[in-house]
Amino acid sequence: MNNLKFNIEKNRHFNGQLSETFSVVEGDKARHFHSSLAGYEPTPLRELDALANEFGLGKILVKDESYRFGLNAFKMLGGVYAIARLLCEEFNLDINAFDFDKLNTQIDKKLTFATATDGNHGRGVAWAAKQLGQHAVIYMPKGAAAERVKNIKALGAECIVTEMNYDDTVRFVVEKAKKDGWKVVQDTAWEDYIKIPTWIMQGYSTMAAEAISQVEQRQLAKPTHVILQAGVGAMAGGVLGYLSDKLGVDNLKTIIVEPQEADCIYRSGGTEQGDIVNVGGALDTIMVGLACGEPNPLGWDILRNCSSHFVSCEDGIAALGMRVLGNPMGSDARVVSGESGAIGLGLLAALYYNDDRQALMEQLELDSNSVVLVLSTEGDTDPVNYRDVVWRGKY
Repeated sequence: MNNLKFNIEKNRHFNGQLSETFSVVEGDKARHFHSSLAGYEPTPLRELDALANEFGLGKILVKDESYRFGLNAFKMLGGVYAIARLLCEEFNLDINAFDFDKLNTQIDKKLTFATATDGNHGRGVAWAAKQLGQHAVIYMPKGAAAERVKNIKALGAECIVTEMNYDDTVRFVVEKAKKDGWKVVQDTAWEDYIKIPTWIMQGYSTMAAEAISQVEQRQLAKPTHVILQAGVGAMAGGVLGYLSDKLGVDNLKTIIVEPQEADCIYRSGGTEQGDIVNVGGALDTIMVGLACGEPNPLGWDILRNCSSHFVSCEDGIAALGMRVLGNPMGSDARVVSGESGAIGLGLLAALYYNDDRQALMEQLELDSNSVVLVLSTEGDTDPVNYRDVVWRGKY
Protein backbone atom coordinates (compact mmCIF):
# COMPACT_ATOMS: atom_id res chain seq x y z
CA MET A 1 0.00 0.00 0.00
CA ASN A 2 1.28 3.46 -0.87
CA ASN A 3 1.54 5.80 2.09
CA LEU A 4 -1.69 7.75 2.52
CA LYS A 5 -1.12 11.46 3.01
CA PHE A 6 -1.62 13.18 6.34
CA ASN A 7 0.09 15.98 8.25
CA ILE A 8 0.55 16.04 12.02
CA GLU A 9 1.03 19.24 13.99
CA LYS A 10 1.72 19.29 17.73
CA ASN A 11 -0.53 21.72 19.55
CA ARG A 12 1.82 24.50 20.53
CA HIS A 13 -0.96 26.35 22.38
CA PHE A 14 -1.72 23.62 24.94
CA ASN A 15 -2.22 25.00 28.45
CA GLY A 16 -4.55 22.43 30.02
CA GLN A 17 -7.18 24.99 30.97
CA LEU A 18 -10.52 23.29 31.64
CA SER A 19 -13.94 24.71 30.84
CA GLU A 20 -16.73 25.11 33.40
CA THR A 21 -19.21 25.32 30.52
CA PHE A 22 -18.16 22.01 28.97
CA SER A 23 -17.55 19.97 32.09
CA VAL A 24 -18.65 16.75 33.75
CA VAL A 25 -21.38 18.61 35.64
CA GLU A 26 -22.92 20.07 32.47
CA GLY A 27 -22.38 16.89 30.48
CA ASP A 28 -24.14 14.78 33.08
CA LYS A 29 -27.11 17.17 32.97
CA ALA A 30 -27.39 16.59 29.23
CA ARG A 31 -27.09 12.83 29.63
CA HIS A 32 -29.82 12.87 32.29
CA PHE A 33 -32.09 14.67 29.83
CA HIS A 34 -31.30 12.25 27.00
CA SER A 35 -31.92 9.24 29.25
CA SER A 36 -35.47 10.51 29.84
CA LEU A 37 -36.34 10.23 26.13
CA ALA A 38 -38.44 7.28 25.01
CA GLY A 39 -36.27 4.64 23.40
CA TYR A 40 -33.01 5.90 24.93
CA GLU A 41 -30.17 3.40 25.20
CA PRO A 42 -26.43 4.05 25.37
CA THR A 43 -24.83 3.25 22.02
CA PRO A 44 -22.40 0.30 21.94
CA LEU A 45 -18.76 0.67 22.94
CA ARG A 46 -16.90 -1.91 20.83
CA GLU A 47 -13.64 -3.45 22.03
CA LEU A 48 -11.56 -4.22 18.93
CA ASP A 49 -8.93 -6.33 20.65
CA ALA A 50 -7.72 -8.26 17.61
CA LEU A 51 -7.20 -5.03 15.70
CA ALA A 52 -5.44 -3.41 18.65
CA ASN A 53 -3.03 -6.33 18.79
CA GLU A 54 -2.40 -6.06 15.04
CA PHE A 55 -1.70 -2.32 15.33
CA GLY A 56 0.57 -2.71 18.37
CA LEU A 57 -1.81 -0.94 20.75
CA GLY A 58 -3.13 -1.97 24.15
CA LYS A 59 -6.79 -1.50 23.28
CA ILE A 60 -9.04 0.15 20.70
CA LEU A 61 -12.50 1.27 21.86
CA VAL A 62 -15.03 2.37 19.24
CA LYS A 63 -18.21 4.23 20.23
CA ASP A 64 -20.72 3.15 17.57
CA GLU A 65 -23.22 5.97 16.98
CA SER A 66 -25.03 4.19 14.15
CA TYR A 67 -27.43 2.93 16.85
CA ARG A 68 -28.48 6.37 18.15
CA PHE A 69 -32.30 6.51 18.28
CA GLY A 70 -32.56 4.80 14.90
CA LEU A 71 -31.12 7.92 13.23
CA ASN A 72 -27.78 6.35 12.25
CA ALA A 73 -25.71 9.23 13.70
CA PHE A 74 -24.94 11.14 16.90
CA LYS A 75 -26.12 14.57 15.85
CA MET A 76 -29.59 14.47 17.40
CA LEU A 77 -27.93 14.61 20.83
CA GLY A 78 -27.12 18.28 20.33
CA GLY A 79 -30.20 19.33 18.41
CA VAL A 80 -32.79 17.83 20.74
CA TYR A 81 -31.07 19.17 23.86
CA ALA A 82 -30.83 22.67 22.42
CA ILE A 83 -34.45 22.69 21.23
CA ALA A 84 -35.65 21.42 24.60
CA ARG A 85 -33.66 24.15 26.38
CA LEU A 86 -35.07 26.75 24.00
CA LEU A 87 -38.63 25.62 24.66
CA CYS A 88 -38.04 25.61 28.42
CA GLU A 89 -36.77 29.16 28.17
CA GLU A 90 -39.62 30.28 25.91
CA PHE A 91 -42.39 28.76 28.04
CA ASN A 92 -40.81 28.90 31.52
CA LEU A 93 -40.38 25.13 31.95
CA ASP A 94 -37.79 23.13 33.92
CA ILE A 95 -35.33 21.15 31.77
CA ASN A 96 -34.72 18.76 34.69
CA ALA A 97 -38.40 17.78 34.67
CA PHE A 98 -38.80 17.84 30.90
CA ASP A 99 -41.59 15.60 29.57
CA PHE A 100 -42.20 15.29 25.84
CA ASP A 101 -45.81 14.15 26.22
CA LYS A 102 -46.78 16.85 28.69
CA LEU A 103 -45.02 19.47 26.58
CA ASN A 104 -47.19 18.75 23.58
CA THR A 105 -50.29 19.46 25.66
CA GLN A 106 -48.86 22.51 27.48
CA ILE A 107 -47.63 24.41 24.42
CA ASP A 108 -50.24 25.87 22.11
CA LYS A 109 -47.76 27.80 19.98
CA LYS A 110 -45.66 26.27 17.23
CA LEU A 111 -42.12 27.53 16.67
CA THR A 112 -40.05 27.03 13.53
CA PHE A 113 -36.51 25.79 13.99
CA ALA A 114 -34.05 26.33 11.13
CA THR A 115 -30.57 25.05 10.50
CA ALA A 116 -27.91 24.48 7.86
CA THR A 117 -26.58 20.95 7.69
CA ASP A 118 -24.54 18.46 5.72
CA GLY A 119 -27.15 15.87 6.72
CA ASN A 120 -26.90 14.39 10.21
CA HIS A 121 -27.45 17.58 12.24
CA GLY A 122 -30.47 18.52 10.14
CA ARG A 123 -31.95 15.07 10.57
CA GLY A 124 -31.52 15.41 14.34
CA VAL A 125 -33.19 18.83 14.38
CA ALA A 126 -36.05 17.52 12.22
CA TRP A 127 -36.49 14.54 14.57
CA ALA A 128 -36.51 16.75 17.66
CA ALA A 129 -39.02 19.18 16.13
CA LYS A 130 -41.32 16.31 15.21
CA GLN A 131 -41.11 14.82 18.70
CA LEU A 132 -42.05 18.19 20.18
CA GLY A 133 -44.80 19.03 17.73
CA GLN A 134 -42.80 21.90 16.25
CA HIS A 135 -41.78 22.81 12.69
CA ALA A 136 -38.30 22.53 11.12
CA VAL A 137 -36.79 24.03 7.98
CA ILE A 138 -33.49 22.48 6.92
CA TYR A 139 -31.07 23.92 4.36
CA MET A 140 -28.27 21.83 2.86
CA PRO A 141 -25.19 22.85 0.84
CA LYS A 142 -24.78 21.98 -2.81
CA GLY A 143 -24.05 18.37 -3.61
CA ALA A 144 -26.16 16.98 -0.75
CA ALA A 145 -26.82 13.24 -1.11
CA ALA A 146 -30.38 12.34 -2.12
CA GLU A 147 -30.62 9.81 0.74
CA ARG A 148 -29.84 12.46 3.34
CA VAL A 149 -32.48 14.80 1.87
CA LYS A 150 -35.03 11.98 1.86
CA ASN A 151 -34.33 11.09 5.50
CA ILE A 152 -34.92 14.68 6.61
CA LYS A 153 -38.14 15.05 4.64
CA ALA A 154 -39.40 11.74 6.05
CA LEU A 155 -39.44 13.40 9.48
CA GLY A 156 -41.85 16.08 8.28
CA ALA A 157 -39.37 18.90 7.85
CA GLU A 158 -38.89 21.14 4.85
CA CYS A 159 -35.52 20.49 3.22
CA ILE A 160 -33.95 22.82 0.66
CA VAL A 161 -30.63 22.18 -1.11
CA THR A 162 -28.75 25.39 -1.93
CA GLU A 163 -26.07 26.18 -4.49
CA MET A 164 -23.66 27.31 -1.75
CA ASN A 165 -21.02 25.61 0.40
CA TYR A 166 -21.72 24.83 4.06
CA ASP A 167 -20.48 28.07 5.59
CA ASP A 168 -22.33 30.26 3.10
CA THR A 169 -25.47 28.20 3.68
CA VAL A 170 -25.19 28.93 7.42
CA ARG A 171 -25.06 32.67 6.70
CA PHE A 172 -28.08 32.38 4.40
CA VAL A 173 -30.10 30.57 7.09
CA VAL A 174 -29.27 33.20 9.69
CA GLU A 175 -30.55 36.01 7.46
CA LYS A 176 -33.63 34.02 6.44
CA ALA A 177 -34.46 33.24 10.07
CA LYS A 178 -34.20 36.91 11.07
CA LYS A 179 -36.61 37.85 8.31
CA ASP A 180 -39.14 35.09 9.05
CA GLY A 181 -38.89 34.94 12.86
CA TRP A 182 -37.43 31.43 13.05
CA LYS A 183 -35.16 30.00 15.77
CA VAL A 184 -31.72 29.07 14.42
CA VAL A 185 -30.30 25.82 15.83
CA GLN A 186 -26.70 25.80 14.61
CA ASP A 187 -23.67 24.13 16.19
CA THR A 188 -21.29 26.96 15.45
CA ALA A 189 -21.08 30.27 17.28
CA TRP A 190 -20.62 33.90 16.31
CA GLU A 191 -21.11 37.30 17.91
CA ASP A 192 -24.47 37.38 19.74
CA TYR A 193 -25.06 33.69 19.00
CA ILE A 194 -23.52 31.73 21.86
CA LYS A 195 -26.24 30.15 23.99
CA ILE A 196 -27.70 27.68 21.48
CA PRO A 197 -24.38 26.29 20.21
CA THR A 198 -23.33 25.93 23.85
CA TRP A 199 -26.37 23.74 24.52
CA ILE A 200 -25.69 21.73 21.37
CA MET A 201 -22.10 21.06 22.39
CA GLN A 202 -23.20 20.07 25.88
CA GLY A 203 -25.63 17.64 24.26
CA TYR A 204 -22.82 16.02 22.29
CA SER A 205 -20.94 15.26 25.52
CA THR A 206 -23.44 12.47 26.27
CA MET A 207 -21.26 10.28 24.03
CA ALA A 208 -18.29 10.86 26.32
CA ALA A 209 -20.33 10.34 29.48
CA GLU A 210 -21.67 7.03 28.15
CA ALA A 211 -18.25 5.84 27.01
CA ILE A 212 -16.59 6.49 30.37
CA SER A 213 -19.50 4.86 32.20
CA GLN A 214 -19.14 1.78 29.96
CA VAL A 215 -15.38 1.67 30.58
CA GLU A 216 -15.97 1.81 34.34
CA GLN A 217 -18.74 -0.81 34.28
CA ARG A 218 -16.47 -3.25 32.43
CA GLN A 219 -13.50 -2.38 34.66
CA LEU A 220 -11.36 -1.51 31.65
CA ALA A 221 -8.28 0.67 31.71
CA LYS A 222 -9.15 4.30 31.12
CA PRO A 223 -8.45 5.79 27.69
CA THR A 224 -4.98 7.24 27.28
CA HIS A 225 -5.80 8.66 23.83
CA VAL A 226 -8.92 9.88 22.07
CA ILE A 227 -9.17 10.68 18.36
CA LEU A 228 -11.89 13.23 17.58
CA GLN A 229 -12.95 14.32 14.12
CA ALA A 230 -13.69 18.00 13.58
CA GLY A 231 -15.88 19.98 11.25
CA VAL A 232 -16.49 23.28 13.03
CA GLY A 233 -15.13 21.59 16.17
CA ALA A 234 -18.39 21.58 18.16
CA MET A 235 -18.59 17.84 18.74
CA ALA A 236 -14.85 17.58 19.39
CA GLY A 237 -14.98 20.48 21.83
CA GLY A 238 -17.99 19.20 23.75
CA VAL A 239 -16.55 15.69 24.07
CA LEU A 240 -13.03 16.88 24.91
CA GLY A 241 -14.35 19.25 27.58
CA TYR A 242 -16.02 16.34 29.35
CA LEU A 243 -13.14 13.88 28.95
CA SER A 244 -10.49 16.38 30.07
CA ASP A 245 -12.47 17.17 33.20
CA LYS A 246 -13.29 13.52 33.95
CA LEU A 247 -9.93 11.89 33.23
CA GLY A 248 -7.56 14.80 33.84
CA VAL A 249 -6.19 16.77 30.92
CA ASP A 250 -2.62 15.61 31.60
CA ASN A 251 -3.69 11.95 31.50
CA LEU A 252 -5.22 12.08 28.02
CA LYS A 253 -3.65 12.65 24.60
CA THR A 254 -6.22 14.10 22.23
CA ILE A 255 -5.74 13.95 18.46
CA ILE A 256 -8.04 16.17 16.38
CA VAL A 257 -8.38 14.98 12.78
CA GLU A 258 -9.91 16.71 9.72
CA PRO A 259 -10.14 16.38 5.94
CA GLN A 260 -7.31 18.26 4.22
CA GLU A 261 -9.82 20.15 2.05
CA ALA A 262 -11.48 21.64 5.14
CA ASP A 263 -8.75 21.64 7.79
CA CYS A 264 -9.55 24.92 9.55
CA ILE A 265 -8.82 23.53 13.03
CA TYR A 266 -5.49 22.09 11.90
CA ARG A 267 -4.50 25.41 10.35
CA SER A 268 -5.66 27.33 13.40
CA GLY A 269 -3.58 25.07 15.63
CA GLY A 270 -0.56 25.53 13.39
CA THR A 271 -0.34 29.30 13.75
CA GLU A 272 2.04 30.92 16.21
CA GLN A 273 -0.60 33.42 17.38
CA GLY A 274 -3.38 30.89 17.92
CA ASP A 275 -5.71 32.88 15.69
CA ILE A 276 -8.71 31.19 14.10
CA VAL A 277 -7.99 30.40 10.45
CA ASN A 278 -10.89 30.01 8.01
CA VAL A 279 -10.75 27.83 4.89
CA GLY A 280 -12.80 28.83 1.85
CA GLY A 281 -13.69 27.30 -1.48
CA ALA A 282 -15.76 24.25 -2.35
CA LEU A 283 -14.60 22.20 0.69
CA ASP A 284 -14.85 19.15 -1.55
CA THR A 285 -14.26 16.05 0.60
CA ILE A 286 -15.73 12.58 1.03
CA MET A 287 -16.28 13.55 4.68
CA VAL A 288 -19.27 15.77 4.04
CA GLY A 289 -20.11 16.00 7.74
CA LEU A 290 -16.69 17.57 8.31
CA ALA A 291 -16.75 19.88 5.28
CA CYS A 292 -16.68 23.08 7.32
CA GLY A 293 -14.20 25.87 6.79
CA GLU A 294 -14.84 28.12 9.80
CA PRO A 295 -14.16 26.92 13.36
CA ASN A 296 -16.73 27.29 16.11
CA PRO A 297 -15.03 29.71 18.55
CA LEU A 298 -16.51 27.86 21.55
CA GLY A 299 -15.10 24.55 20.35
CA TRP A 300 -11.80 26.11 19.32
CA ASP A 301 -11.17 27.43 22.83
CA ILE A 302 -11.27 23.90 24.23
CA LEU A 303 -9.34 22.31 21.37
CA ARG A 304 -6.63 24.98 21.59
CA ASN A 305 -6.28 24.57 25.36
CA CYS A 306 -6.52 20.79 25.74
CA SER A 307 -5.67 18.98 22.47
CA SER A 308 -2.32 17.25 21.98
CA HIS A 309 -2.11 17.13 18.17
CA PHE A 310 -3.94 18.30 15.05
CA VAL A 311 -4.01 16.13 11.92
CA SER A 312 -5.06 16.92 8.34
CA CYS A 313 -5.90 13.83 6.23
CA GLU A 314 -6.61 12.93 2.64
CA ASP A 315 -9.97 11.34 1.85
CA GLY A 316 -8.45 7.90 1.33
CA ILE A 317 -7.85 7.63 5.08
CA ALA A 318 -11.57 7.89 5.83
CA ALA A 319 -12.25 5.26 3.15
CA LEU A 320 -9.63 2.98 4.70
CA GLY A 321 -11.29 3.36 8.08
CA MET A 322 -14.68 2.43 6.59
CA ARG A 323 -13.25 -0.75 5.10
CA VAL A 324 -11.32 -1.79 8.22
CA LEU A 325 -14.31 -1.25 10.54
CA GLY A 326 -16.64 -3.05 8.15
CA ASN A 327 -14.33 -6.09 7.80
CA PRO A 328 -13.18 -6.93 11.33
CA MET A 329 -10.36 -9.22 12.46
CA GLY A 330 -10.93 -12.31 14.57
CA SER A 331 -13.88 -11.97 16.95
CA ASP A 332 -13.97 -8.17 16.77
CA ALA A 333 -17.42 -6.66 16.16
CA ARG A 334 -18.30 -5.23 12.75
CA VAL A 335 -18.93 -1.49 12.75
CA VAL A 336 -20.76 0.10 9.83
CA SER A 337 -19.18 3.55 9.74
CA GLY A 338 -19.75 6.35 7.26
CA GLU A 339 -17.22 8.71 5.75
CA SER A 340 -17.13 11.19 8.62
CA GLY A 341 -17.41 8.48 11.25
CA ALA A 342 -14.46 6.34 10.21
CA ILE A 343 -11.68 8.92 10.02
CA GLY A 344 -10.35 8.25 13.55
CA LEU A 345 -9.90 4.53 12.99
CA GLY A 346 -8.69 5.30 9.47
CA LEU A 347 -5.86 7.36 10.94
CA LEU A 348 -4.77 4.44 13.12
CA ALA A 349 -4.79 2.18 10.06
CA ALA A 350 -2.85 4.73 8.00
CA LEU A 351 -0.21 4.89 10.74
CA TYR A 352 0.05 1.10 10.74
CA TYR A 353 0.55 0.92 6.98
CA ASN A 354 2.99 3.83 6.81
CA ASP A 355 6.66 3.21 6.07
CA ASP A 356 7.54 5.49 9.02
CA ARG A 357 5.13 3.74 11.38
CA GLN A 358 7.37 3.63 14.43
CA ALA A 359 8.39 7.29 14.25
CA LEU A 360 4.77 8.38 13.75
CA MET A 361 3.60 6.23 16.66
CA GLU A 362 6.25 7.81 18.86
CA GLN A 363 5.22 11.27 17.68
CA LEU A 364 1.67 10.61 18.87
CA GLU A 365 2.91 8.74 21.98
CA LEU A 366 1.13 5.53 20.93
CA ASP A 367 2.46 2.14 22.09
CA SER A 368 1.39 -1.25 23.42
CA ASN A 369 0.06 0.36 26.61
CA SER A 370 -2.19 2.83 24.83
CA VAL A 371 -5.97 2.64 25.17
CA VAL A 372 -7.40 4.53 22.20
CA LEU A 373 -11.00 5.75 22.11
CA VAL A 374 -12.46 6.67 18.72
CA LEU A 375 -15.98 7.83 17.88
CA SER A 376 -17.73 6.33 14.86
CA THR A 377 -20.13 9.24 14.68
CA GLU A 378 -22.31 7.93 11.83
CA GLY A 379 -23.32 4.76 10.07
CA ASP A 380 -24.00 4.44 6.34
CA THR A 381 -25.96 7.69 6.10
CA ASP A 382 -25.21 7.71 2.35
CA PRO A 383 -25.68 3.99 1.48
CA VAL A 384 -24.76 4.45 -2.19
CA ASN A 385 -21.42 6.02 -1.39
CA TYR A 386 -20.82 3.52 1.42
CA ARG A 387 -21.09 0.64 -1.06
CA ASP A 388 -18.93 2.47 -3.59
CA VAL A 389 -16.20 2.80 -0.97
CA VAL A 390 -16.45 -0.56 0.77
CA TRP A 391 -17.44 -2.79 -2.15
CA ARG A 392 -15.90 -1.05 -5.14
CA GLY A 393 -12.79 0.48 -3.61
CA LYS A 394 -13.60 4.16 -4.21
CA TYR A 395 -10.95 6.53 -2.83
